[in-house]
Amino acid sequence: MLAICEPVELVMAQVLSEVGIPTRYVYFPTEGFISLVTPIKGKPVLEVGMVGREGMLGTQLALGVTVAPLHALVQGSGGAWRIGAVAFRRELAHNSALQRGLNRYVYVMMIQLASAASCLRFHQIGPRLARWLLMTQDRAHSDRFHITHEFLAYMLGVRRVGVTTAASELQHDGLIKYQRGEIQVLNRRGLEAAACSCYAADRATYAKMLH
Repeated sequence: MLAICEPVELVMAQVLSEVGIPTRYVYFPTEGFISLVTPIKGKPVLEVGMVGREGMLGTQLALGVTVAPLHALVQGSGGAWRIGAVAFRRELAHNSALQRGLNRYVYVMMIQLASAASCLRFHQIGPRLARWLLMTQDRAHSDRFHITHEFLAYMLGVRRVGVTTAASELQHDGLIKYQRGEIQVLNRRGLEAAACSCYAADRATYAKMLH
């Protein structure tokens, strides 16, 4: 598999796929991570999923579908393995272990998408922000990462003022430190307690299905 992949560098805000456009490449992040967002006519886009080194971008190919269902852009810079869609499908057809792994990952992504929908409907901005920061930290593999309030609002589908208020509360409680677009997680356990139940549920699904 690695023999037919090429190493690439993911660049912050780089668009990797667009809705309805045929998939050219499959990406396996090793350091960087990717946001999956859905556009809504007349509204800001909304993040519904995230891909780090636990997964891949291009899962629809495992279902025999060539067009991308979601808009994907790089949220965290870093390395990744890339393989052409045609070569990937050829490998998938002859690699039963890859097929089994991807089937389980597709299931995990289905759970993540469903969780995102219920989280948006039932949970407040503060707990959703805490969950998003934890998901980002898991994939950034660092206590520090760069993000602006504007980008956070874009990802959570809310107004910037709402994100600013929620982030200020987390900082006041000593859970994070935010300055000039740099976020540092100071109290991981406290942030987990502040997050909505969706985070723990997602973690449990990943642990059960992918480990």
